[in-house]
Amino acid sequence: MRLLCDRMLGTLARWLRFMGYDVYYPRNDVDDEKIIELVQMEGRTLVTRDRVLARRVRGSILITSVNLDEQIRQVLASAGEPEDDILVRCGVCNSVLEPIEKSEVKGIVPDGVFQRQSEYMRCPLCRRIYWQGSHYEKIMAKISDLRKHTPQ
Repeated sequence: MRLLCDRMLGTLARWLRFMGYDVYYPRNDVDDEKIIELVQMEGRTLVTRDRVLARRVRGSILITSVNLDEQIRQVLASAGEPEDDILVRCGVCNSVLEPIEKSEVKGIVPDGVFQRQSEYMRCPLCRRIYWQGSHYEKIMAKISDLRKHTPQ
């Protein structure tokens, strides 16, 4: 399922991307009319905390919690499991990550990371480099816990 998180849900958008959802997150200057247009044009499901906006867009997921874990569970319960694998999308821009040779990241990633890690991914759009550092296990554990404790 392709989602569009409105401007109030940036952290949620990032975590949904980590989980494998295709999530569009608009710039600050995008108004409600443009959001509605994007949802319809791109076949996305709106995820919002704005009750008025949610009523205007059929099939919206209205987020009622301020707690991130509860927000993620609401999306999982409404949207189902994502189509993509975990951690295949850039958390910042939503592009699908591509493998990159270790030799190409020398001097870009910290020296300690370069010495410890052998596999890297790069975002083709924003050029960020990703690797399975200590944060990887924490993200995977959180995602596993969220999936386990979400009613289907």
